[in-house]
Amino acid sequence: MRGTRWLIYALGGGMGHFTRACGLARMAARRGHRVTVMTNSAFAPDVPLEEVLGPGAFVHRINPELSKSAVRETVECVLEGVRPEVLVVDTFPRGLVGELAPMLPGLRMAKVLVHRDLNPAYVAKFNIAEAVEDFDLLLVPGEDAPFAQHPRALRTAPWLLLEQEEWLSRARARERLGVSPEDTRPLVAVMGSGNELEVREAGDIAARLQSELGARAPVRWLAPPGPWFDAKGKSSRNTVRGAPQPLCVWPALAVMPGVDVLVGAGGYNTVQEARVTGTPLVALARARRYDRQAVRLRPEELARTGAELVERAVARVMPRPEQTASGYTSGARDAVALIERTLLSA
Repeated sequence: MRGTRWLIYALGGGMGHFTRACGLARMAARRGHRVTVMTNSAFAPDVPLEEVLGPGAFVHRINPELSKSAVRETVECVLEGVRPEVLVVDTFPRGLVGELAPMLPGLRMAKVLVHRDLNPAYVAKFNIAEAVEDFDLLLVPGEDAPFAQHPRALRTAPWLLLEQEEWLSRARARERLGVSPEDTRPLVAVMGSGNELEVREAGDIAARLQSELGARAPVRWLAPPGPWFDAKGKSSRNTVRGAPQPLCVWPALAVMPGVDVLVGAGGYNTVQEARVTGTPLVALARARRYDRQAVRLRPEELARTGAELVERAVARVMPRPEQTASGYTSGARDAVALIERTLLSA
């Protein structure tokens, strides 16, 4: 069962795909499997994925600017090079540009689809109902999905990148965010995620929040590694006027216990990390071609405009007690166990 070769296909924009894929990859590698994660995220070149994944896991970074034909050729080459015994495809059963559709029926390996919520227009236009039939197992990671009732679909808790013991305590998280132990004020964190423009917009939101809150609460702008930092993780001159200096924090889940209000968007990782750690969230539903962020957010979390986002975040600012997350379940660990038991036990 152990020691099999896995390829996790996580092509797609932003950070959602590869963060969720890396959560699975870490657990599979710790079980003794040899795991390769394939991503074309624009963030991937700067993020220290190998450091977080640990031994037994590898990352194949693909240029996000590749043409459709180049993506197809690259995927074929990676499949040939890795020769996986398990292929895990995150979100898009036909592949990002449809390149997997003609390949899947002929691939002699265990095939797993990570199946989450999708835009119904995409499901209908590309006949996703037929595409999912090429998979031996559909894993539904913590939210509803169009084919969650499929006979080969199994649900798990959300997949997070870090285990609970890797989260910092409230005191250590606040220290990591630049708040002294003597400072008991509530802390507001603005999550920079999505694409590069949205990371910079988070800096503008942080500036507006700090202006509104004044001395009531410190505001921190969290950004993943990228062009807003130099090689040592220090903020560059290319930041946002009036905003607090960005903090290079990835994975952000580690510092979530120190945050009293999280401000961000309705992406998979931001929402699931906030809920698992019990962090109050106020978020915008960003427009996406395939993802429906407004559906993922609860009414009390959703802000329709930037002005409403700031207003609602300010209204929710108050200290919160240390969170224990006693009901935490590692969906990624359970997913690895399901793949082993369902597809590799023979």
